[in-house]
Amino acid sequence: MNEERSQNFLLWLVAVGFFMQTLDSTIVNTALPAMARDLGESPLRMQSVVIAYALTMAMLIPASGWLADRFGTRRAFFSAILLFMTGSLLCALSHSVTQLVAVRVIQGAGGAMLLPVGRLSVLRAFPREKFLQAMSFVAIPGMVGPLIGPTLGGWLVEAASWHWIFLINIPIGLAGGVATLAWMPDSRIDTVPRFDTTGYLLLAIGMVAISLSLDGLSELGMRHASVLVLLCFGFASLTAYWLHAAQRPDPLFSPHLFRIHTFSIGLLGNLFARIGSGSMPFLIPLLLQVSLGYSPQQAGMMMIPVAIAAILCKPVVTPLITRAGYRRVLVANTLLVGLSIASFALFHADEPIWLRIIQLAVFGAVNSLQFTAMNTITLKDLDPVEASGGNSLMSMVQMASMSLGVAVAGALLATFTSMFVQDGMAQTLPAFHATFAAVGLITCASGWIFWQLSPDIKMSDKRVAPAALP
Repeated sequence: MNEERSQNFLLWLVAVGFFMQTLDSTIVNTALPAMARDLGESPLRMQSVVIAYALTMAMLIPASGWLADRFGTRRAFFSAILLFMTGSLLCALSHSVTQLVAVRVIQGAGGAMLLPVGRLSVLRAFPREKFLQAMSFVAIPGMVGPLIGPTLGGWLVEAASWHWIFLINIPIGLAGGVATLAWMPDSRIDTVPRFDTTGYLLLAIGMVAISLSLDGLSELGMRHASVLVLLCFGFASLTAYWLHAAQRPDPLFSPHLFRIHTFSIGLLGNLFARIGSGSMPFLIPLLLQVSLGYSPQQAGMMMIPVAIAAILCKPVVTPLITRAGYRRVLVANTLLVGLSIASFALFHADEPIWLRIIQLAVFGAVNSLQFTAMNTITLKDLDPVEASGGNSLMSMVQMASMSLGVAVAGALLATFTSMFVQDGMAQTLPAFHATFAAVGLITCASGWIFWQLSPDIKMSDKRVAPAALP
């Protein structure tokens, strides 16, 4: 097999792996009410199913590069597919929410390695002049997955059962495993530095503790004292990590990265601005099914305008940033994202369907612009030595923020549901309205982070092209 054909097979293999990961990040959301009914749980208390997957991915992304260097990209990618497939099968066999959350951790462990290891194999297989084009091809399934995920999830729930949203991964995983053994190059590094286990544990414990403290307010029924202890413990662990990293010659993520103006602001902006965006795929299908009476398939189809608008908006990003500059675009667009999220507080039963579609499309467009602008400003000034660590840290923050967004939304929804009670019955629609307004306000507030950017930063010296980034 000639080199060009091998590279093409590799691209398709990595693209399918990315598709599996992004599909499973969205396909579950429309099935949550059906899962809740089958497992005897309230649909408003199912956020841990989403959080477990996203948080596990955030925890394991920092280790994925080291594992690929140590054991080889082929073995790491095959193990990722095997874990993902095993987790999917166990999810389908779960008989309680606790079981489902536990095995979603296994599934997330596989999903965490699919994209980073695949991206690393592409980086090593393609010359620099072809890498951007290759990664643009791989990024396309990352846009298609969220496009069809909610609709496919809703259709599977109605046509069969919620179990099939996980079982569908089995044949794809089997084909991917065979293809990995046949076509994935087994690149590795002979001398791999020792893994920063202490730093990794401090970072992972901090993320888990903070996420559990927020989830504990809504789903786990923890007392406020327990939540406060977990929150303090989480922040203490993260602080200990940075003190540890400052003293170590080869830390997991170097504190020196934060001396780069654009990286530090971009990363913090990613963390806080994505809280609102990360909560929306969880909140919207729940609102449509629980409060407005939509079927799972109808709720899934309502997410299509979000994904289509997100894809159509991509070509606008580069000329917009070139003309207006990063600070102006990010500050203004962060406010637009927050206002579009808050506008869902106006959803009601008598609202015309065309108005809902426009509202969803507007959110999809401004959210897509936000993601691309935040990603490029974060990575644009990293040199080749810093790029690997910076990219991994950004990927981890993105997944952690998604988990944080669902946890915050779940906590707010539980709080407002307990407040809006009439004749002994919880009024879910006002609770959703208040949650959307609060999450939108949080997103608007994160615009102050991007205000700290220097106003003259524009899209010059582009090391990262927006089209290549999801």
